[in-house]
Amino acid sequence: MPTIEINNHKYEVIKNYKDALNVEELQEKVTDYFDDFDYIVGDIAYNKLRLKGFNEKTNKNYKPLNDVATVEDYINNSCAYGCKWFMIKQIRD
Repeated sequence: MPTIEINNHKYEVIKNYKDALNVEELQEKVTDYFDDFDYIVGDIAYNKLRLKGFNEKTNKNYKPLNDVATVEDYINNSCAYGCKWFMIKQIRD
């Protein structure tokens, strides 16, 4: 899988459904708020990018609301039907 760098953090592209990932737009939108998340999911509806962070259960900041196991539910229930979306995973050294 390809890797990208955002704010001095490296990420592996896990999913890029309908070619949703625009690295330049993502770099403008990601803040240090997302540093503690293992994953970032972005969805596009009405030409707007929304981001949400998710964690694995082993992350000290884990909360059930942000469980990476619920990404599919999030896409199906909280995003526009059939929207473009992507998922990236932070590569930790």
